Amino acid sequence: MRDTPETFPGGIASLLPQYQKRRALLTGADVPPLDVNFQALAAMPLPPQKLPRPEGLSRVEKKRHMLLGELAGHSELAMLHAMLVSHLRKHTYPEGTPALFLRLWAEEEDWLLGNLPTRWLISAVITFADVGQTEADRNLAARMNMLFSLMKIYEAERAFSGKAPQEPFRTQDRNKSPLPMGMKDFSVLQGDLEANLLAPLWRDAQTAPHIGPLTCHLLDRLNCDDGTVFRRFAMMREKAAKLHST
Repeated sequence: MRDTPETFPGGIASLLPQYQKRRALLTGADVPPLDVNFQALAAMPLPPQKLPRPEGLSRVEKKRHMLLGELAGHSELAMLHAMLVSHLRKHTYPEGTPALFLRLWAEEEDWLLGNLPTRWLISAVITFADVGQTEADRNLAARMNMLFSLMKIYEAERAFSGKAPQEPFRTQDRNKSPLPMGMKDFSVLQGDLEANLLAPLWRDAQTAPHIGPLTCHLLDRLNCDDGTVFRRFAMMREKAAKLHST
């Protein structure tokens, strides 16, 4: 018997309708043919977004219209990638979508890594969890999905603290209440949880045949970002070490 109310009344299973709704088919247009010319699309700037949004658009056209705002200044190849990812995040998608996505990453990996916003690189690696051609790729992609999803949840809650992403918490303000679900506490100053979390991802990227470079690229960007929980912990450790040495 539970002695506390559920966070999600009805259990985790109650979240399934919401999950299914977000993955409904994007209707209204097919993807380009498998032999589409990627270089031609890379050289084609996106048109400006028309506002207000025109009436009577299909779901695919609405998605493209929204992305025209987000991807302003990019090319039609960036748009193609974004639309392929959007299709593949659904339960059903146009025939040929996985093959075109995989061909795009096989032939234009350097261009994609050099031109796509990080947000779309994260979406790409998550997509490989469903369409990756090897178990190594799918497994690593699923773990990267979990990493970035949990980071997004945590950083969203951190924003309500009023602290900037680059502002570490003070160790003396720590609330020593037990962690949920009986988990052992994490030593911010001496723990190895970060290494246990991130190092295996880097290690396994060395043998993932199709998403290894993408994974390493994202982990490098994470390492250089000054607004993550990992950087704040590093700053807290550095400050504690200085105080200990004086």
